[in-house]
Amino acid sequence: MPEIQTSMSDYVKEHAGLKYIFFGGKGGVGKTVFAAATALHNAQLGRRTILASTNPVHSLSTLLGQNVLGKHTPVDGAPNLWAYEIETKETIERSKVEIREKIKWFLKFADISTKAEDFVESATMNPAFEESAMFENMIDLMFKDEYDVYVFDTAPTANARRLLGMSKVYSLWVNKMLKSREEAKTLRELLSFTKKKEDDPLMTYLLSFRDRMAHGRVLLTDPEKTSFFFVTLPEALPIAVITRFIQWFHDFGIPVGGVLVNMLIDKASVGADAADFVKNRVAMQDEHMKTVWEKFDGSVRAIVPLYETEIRGVPMLKRLGDAMFA
Repeated sequence: MPEIQTSMSDYVKEHAGLKYIFFGGKGGVGKTVFAAATALHNAQLGRRTILASTNPVHSLSTLLGQNVLGKHTPVDGAPNLWAYEIETKETIERSKVEIREKIKWFLKFADISTKAEDFVESATMNPAFEESAMFENMIDLMFKDEYDVYVFDTAPTANARRLLGMSKVYSLWVNKMLKSREEAKTLRELLSFTKKKEDDPLMTYLLSFRDRMAHGRVLLTDPEKTSFFFVTLPEALPIAVITRFIQWFHDFGIPVGGVLVNMLIDKASVGADAADFVKNRVAMQDEHMKTVWEKFDGSVRAIVPLYETEIRGVPMLKRLGDAMFA
């Protein structure tokens, strides 16, 4: 059996400036517990750490046994650690107000009598609107720079891909909007009877938004500060999911820290009298581990066993962290 070349512990030592750590993978593979164990590990090293969930289906409160929804909450029994399930509702409502004001100004600017509410409804009913709000909450959290380390529990990988890729998509969209806006403004000034130039709050907003997205992209693509770790089980589907998406993260410039394998049955604990079900699971995992080594050799950072009990609460997270950072 191949061996881990660069462990999770070695990796973080080699990347001493690591500040933004993301965990992703197929749903149900253990992203939340790996993120929480990593956050706890950093907090135990004396680093002021925030564990944040960008997954619309939050599970941090259940994992930690305390309500962390919508606010930075000190984690009981874990000095230096705060947890936060990002609530998008307030951001969405705030965005609606901002959009309403921008649209009202634009309709007045263009001499259009249509009510702004019709446009606001269309814009905010977009399925990506909540995702956009989550992205803005995430980068706002990073921009405030109140912590030494930020650990993010992301949505299943396809959603995380869209979430983290938004900085690039936003930049393309804003540049196109700025070009159209400049052309419209120039034309209006040419047709105006007066040479007075009007303030353009929409242009100001777009320029500010572009700067924020550019800053966000710089942080997300800095290999000294950011890493995205993929979590998998020794099973076909989660391995296939991360195989598919790792290259995409590379293409978007998001540094990939490596692959973490969860719930591997300890063969030493499986005796000759073990149930056939257990023996079959061990044989299945053996086959899939061959695929893991074949596809991710050199990128496997930790292999964590299947524990006898579910991982909940700080003591079990510490146990998981000890295995991850052994």
